[in-house]
Amino acid sequence: MRAHLLRHRHALAVRAAAEYPDVPGVAGTPLLTAPGWMPAAPVPLAALALEMRPSPSLPVLPGAVVPDGFGSYSEAMAALAAPAVFHDRETYRLLGFTGRRLTFGLGTYFDGIDVGEACAHEYAAREVGEIDALPLRTAVGDPCDPRRRPVNVAISTLTLRHDSESGQATFFLHWRDPKRVGHAGGMFQVLPVGVFQGSSEADFSLWHCMLREFAEELLGVAEIGAVDYAAWPFAQRLTAAARVFYLGMGVDPLTFATDMLTVAVIEAGEFDSLFGDLVSHNDEGQVLRGLPFTASNVERFVRHEPTQAAGAALLSLAWQHRAQLLKGLGR
Repeated sequence: MRAHLLRHRHALAVRAAAEYPDVPGVAGTPLLTAPGWMPAAPVPLAALALEMRPSPSLPVLPGAVVPDGFGSYSEAMAALAAPAVFHDRETYRLLGFTGRRLTFGLGTYFDGIDVGEACAHEYAAREVGEIDALPLRTAVGDPCDPRRRPVNVAISTLTLRHDSESGQATFFLHWRDPKRVGHAGGMFQVLPVGVFQGSSEADFSLWHCMLREFAEELLGVAEIGAVDYAAWPFAQRLTAAARVFYLGMGVDPLTFATDMLTVAVIEAGEFDSLFGDLVSHNDEGQVLRGLPFTASNVERFVRHEPTQAAGAALLSLAWQHRAQLLKGLGR
């Protein structure tokens, strides 16, 4: 069943959106969202405020698809179908989002696997007739309510290389290798993308997390631990060069993966200087480079290719707001 899920993730995600007729979607894509998560226009990343609080307890959910002999879905997945990159690391768990203030507690990566991937497995099993009901999905209820389940947030960034002289922009996508990743294998996604987590206990910053992912996913740098951002030349240069915007947040209807949708606009000369050694592959898959940011390419990856819901929504939103993104001011 896990293999079936991996082969048909995109089609299953599109169908799973129908399970939530009362939950709004994002930009005509399967991505689900909540009131207050979607601004009317791009917001500079620096305008978002973060707060840390203790994580409250959550409702006990049924372990409907955990095989006998295993304590959790992640334990079964690690033993029977582990991707190459599969580690339980501390994450920041979303507790609430009011106005421009996000509240987080602490959680772990496997918290999301144990609910989201298990719900995806359960849904796939019902689709092929192995089971008749969805007890775990039903118990979760509204997937955009962080009081019902642990919500790990991935920061998904559409990177735009902008040539201000010609007015043209290009973007970059990632094909996620299903043999190497625990989520969204076999699908296209923007890059960089990374679960919001710190490199140290004191590292509670969206931008710091994004900086590490830029270096790792676009340049192939080994995973970065604790780092002095003020003394890191790459961080200094990218911070000065990038205009970064928040466009919204949404939930994948199949896996409940929750993505913060951001755009980083970098002038062509600075981009080429920073990312002249852009990799063709990284630890999670293949990098597609330099796709023209045009209506036809946006339509292709939003409507016709197996693009992860968050990536499709981000491309669609970025195209809607392209005038402000390519001319406005960010962080």
